[in-house]
Amino acid sequence: MSQISNLCSKFRRRIDGMVIPAVPVPFNARGTIDWEAQEKYAAWMRKQPIAGVAVWVHTGRGPFLTPVQRAGILRSWRSALGKGRVIVAGAGCPQNERDITRATVRMGEEAVRLGADALLVFAPSGFRGARDQDRKIVEHHRALAKLGVPLILFYLYEAAGGIAYPPSLLRELFEIEGVAGIKMATLDSVITYQDVSEMIGRNFPGQMLITGEDRMLGYTFMRGARAALIGMGAACTKLQADMILAHREGKAARFLKLSRKVDALAEVTFIQPMEGYIRRMLWALALSNIIPMDACYDPWGPRIPYADLENLKRVMNEIGELQ
Repeated sequence: MSQISNLCSKFRRRIDGMVIPAVPVPFNARGTIDWEAQEKYAAWMRKQPIAGVAVWVHTGRGPFLTPVQRAGILRSWRSALGKGRVIVAGAGCPQNERDITRATVRMGEEAVRLGADALLVFAPSGFRGARDQDRKIVEHHRALAKLGVPLILFYLYEAAGGIAYPPSLLRELFEIEGVAGIKMATLDSVITYQDVSEMIGRNFPGQMLITGEDRMLGYTFMRGARAALIGMGAACTKLQADMILAHREGKAARFLKLSRKVDALAEVTFIQPMEGYIRRMLWALALSNIIPMDACYDPWGPRIPYADLENLKRVMNEIGELQ
């Protein structure tokens, strides 16, 4: 077994049956990171039953952060979690970059240098619609595989900036040495999730299916997910970890009970405008007294109504998560 194949196997074992929260960055109203809130958040998350965290991904606004901000965030999480937990870093391309692959590799190199254990590869949406789209996407991932850490493919629905990967393209991507699995985040396409789950189970059993489907989290474990890398995991984390554990242990009644609670949370956080979920998850942290309410700003998010906060507070109270 090659070194990278060995790293992928170890990585899969470390995250199997676990949740990896995609963590947001606490910003204040001035648009700067509230580092005190960040440290409190990381200290709280250290006590949760998680495999690790995902930084610089969509929830953490990775492509929008400056290199200095990204470095500070990753170091904060590594310091809080130590070497015993994994850190997955997003690798993507800022919108103003013309050479998509070069910019993404540069971000990946930055993450590896800072100690990331794996990379979540953003869908290279700049290739969408190109005549040789699939070839470019494969070459893009091959370039990142040369960085020597496990890669997680990212199947993201197009409305959020992703690309629909056809089965032929997925097969090529799964065959790249260094690919450890795929995160699915299709939002409302249960058929797409089912099809990819079936492909992995039938043709690529060594690959890990990682769910990013916040709005159908419990179901995705029934359909083959082995781990969760989700923005909803940023708050009420133990609830979701307990649900996954109940499924793993075959405790059907407990699994269904917890799934209903998780679904209730998702139905007041992952709603239109969908980009508002980042601020809603920060609100959930504030309602749990983990960070202050004035650290719940998302500089790149949409304006969302105050009613969303009231609904979130009501549901967190109903499911026993309000402190």
